[in-house]
Amino acid sequence: MSNGRARSALGSLILALALSVLGACGGDDKPGVSPEKVLAAAKRNLDTTSGVRIGLSTPRLPVGVDGLLDADGTGTHAPAFTGAIKVSTGGVTADATVVAVQQVVYAKLPFTSKFVRIDPADYGAPDPADLMAPRGGLSSLLTSATDVEEGRKVRAGSAVLTSYTATVPGRAVAAVIPGATASAGFPATFTVDDRRRLAKAVLTGPFYPGAKDVTYTITFDDYGIRKKIVAP
Repeated sequence: MSNGRARSALGSLILALALSVLGACGGDDKPGVSPEKVLAAAKRNLDTTSGVRIGLSTPRLPVGVDGLLDADGTGTHAPAFTGAIKVSTGGVTADATVVAVQQVVYAKLPFTSKFVRIDPADYGAPDPADLMAPRGGLSSLLTSATDVEEGRKVRAGSAVLTSYTATVPGRAVAAVIPGATASAGFPATFTVDDRRRLAKAVLTGPFYPGAKDVTYTITFDDYGIRKKIVAP
């Protein structure tokens, strides 16, 4: 066999082997997990963790609106919450240390040294302990979402984060922020890590009746926190 024919035969053999390998690999491929299943897994992880650090914030509220500007603290499935909140009420911004346990919310208000019982609805805010409820809490936003689409993947240190865009029905949002318009749809972006844990949620929409749309960013860190939260 001439050198030319030998090279041609060798090339054909390599091509045939490559196609065979590619065909075998293609046959073994498993379909990807749907975005809805990823969000459902993220809900389970949030519902089963012993505790997590929650941050909830908006850069601003519409003029004349009383509501929640910022919250940062630890939530558990007791359910309970301890941390700090910032609300806007009557045109004034107020910070308070908050403990929520056994369906009672206690706050140490500005210029006071003792905790007192408050009704968070008076400030347009939810009971912080309810944020961890498996039904009607933050995790329910994940499985209430519709039109879910997978977005970009980015690396953050050793973790890979994937974003998912969706629309969350207002009735689910209103369970978290009481003033939200139940009949509206809220565009949302969820960020989930490679362990199927929700890292961040961003929602925009009519959180307060008769006011312009507001964007809330909710972050989740330190999954697995163990903390006993008691009434002050």
